[in-house]
Amino acid sequence: MVRSLKNANKAKRKNKGSKKGDGSSSSNSIPSLPTKVWQPGVDQLEEGEELQCDLSAYNSLHAFHIGWPCLSFDVVRDSLGLVRTEFPHTVYCVAGTQAEKASWNSIGIFKISNISGKRRELVPSKSAADGSDMDSDSSDSDEDEVEDGGSATPILQLRKVGHEGCVNRIRAMPQSPHICASWGDTGHVQVWDFSSHLNALAESETEGNRGAPMVSSQAPLVKFGGHKDEGYAIDWSPLVAGRLVSGDCKNFIYLWEPTSGTTWNIDNNSFVGHTASVEDLQWSPTEPSVFASCSVDGNIAIWDIRLGKSPAASVRAHNADVNVISWNRLASCMLASGSDDGTFSIRDLRLLKDGDSVVAHFEYHKHPITSIEWSPHEASTLAVSSADNQLTIWDLSLERDEEEEAEFKAQTREQVNVPTDLPPQLLFVHQGQKDLKELHWHSQIPGMLISTAADGFNILMPSNIESALPAANA
Repeated sequence: MVRSLKNANKAKRKNKGSKKGDGSSSSNSIPSLPTKVWQPGVDQLEEGEELQCDLSAYNSLHAFHIGWPCLSFDVVRDSLGLVRTEFPHTVYCVAGTQAEKASWNSIGIFKISNISGKRRELVPSKSAADGSDMDSDSSDSDEDEVEDGGSATPILQLRKVGHEGCVNRIRAMPQSPHICASWGDTGHVQVWDFSSHLNALAESETEGNRGAPMVSSQAPLVKFGGHKDEGYAIDWSPLVAGRLVSGDCKNFIYLWEPTSGTTWNIDNNSFVGHTASVEDLQWSPTEPSVFASCSVDGNIAIWDIRLGKSPAASVRAHNADVNVISWNRLASCMLASGSDDGTFSIRDLRLLKDGDSVVAHFEYHKHPITSIEWSPHEASTLAVSSADNQLTIWDLSLERDEEEEAEFKAQTREQVNVPTDLPPQLLFVHQGQKDLKELHWHSQIPGMLISTAADGFNILMPSNIESALPAANA
């Protein structure tokens, strides 16, 4: 993000700065200040200042909405390729709305195609360092994207299915992505088959919706009313197709076992171990019978469905509500958790028996953590969203390197002053969305993140996120 000064005489007009040597001047205008990198948590916005996005920090950045705000969404696995690196991209998602009236809610099944972008150099070229203006890269970014990735405007195709009440959380089954589970504020967990909608989107021409799409009426495969209250926690097993756990605000967790591709047996005997609302659930990526839970009681519990209905282990994780957890799929001993006090921690589950399993703890965010997720392509990288309207990306393998800073300074001819009160593991800060709720990495497009907030969705690919990819001739 960069900081610039608003035109005090025209508050609604954003000042994007002037090009060097353009000769423009006005006795009534405020002199343009040099563009400056804004340091989150260090710099304060003064009166009349605003943050502007530096598009050169992104390989791709797009915004869209599907109508009502969505508290939760999920990326739907597709058959377009397991590792995709070339623009333009196409993604499929499901999302649940938070409408003004209960009867207005729906689940959106949508396809975003023609996602353009441009791969950028992590270190500017010598010609760029010899006097080019920072604004030039941003102002020319659309032209670059057209050249490298097709049209700069993504195409949204949307289908809607009516949903009773607001959708608290929605998840697509990894093994059968057309099967989705939704948690409603009515207290029901429902499982849906969206195969007809996804097939229609896949076969449709790349033409956006004209007008508001009709909301179709569809019966769920299952509607479970055994929970005593609404909830947010739900997760599909990555190892056993169709196995599901759901947790509610009355601290009960239920296990769903598939009996066929479209039917489930839901154990009436719930898992009980928390003393307050169960906020999130995560299955182990390596042990088919093990899952983790977090709660408003401040604890994280590890469960083994073979050992009864009580936790196999429980640990005091935070001094406030534990809102979200994420189990690392590439380093299965690592579990990340985010709290209502803005902190997030990394635990090595191998150290649970020793008492202190925390291997990293961050207090960067000052408002509740709303989402946390490990990268599916880099074991040391995770993304975090917070109620402070920041989406941050962290690389736990990073440490401050003064020699590297000196080399970067020499290459770019810029002053490098790394704030000592910012963690060196902080890799990227994304802003611009209000009331961030949830984020997900795209498992088939390395470096792509999608986030949802009160004002819609963002698709972003930061330019400094590098993933280890197979060789071209592999």
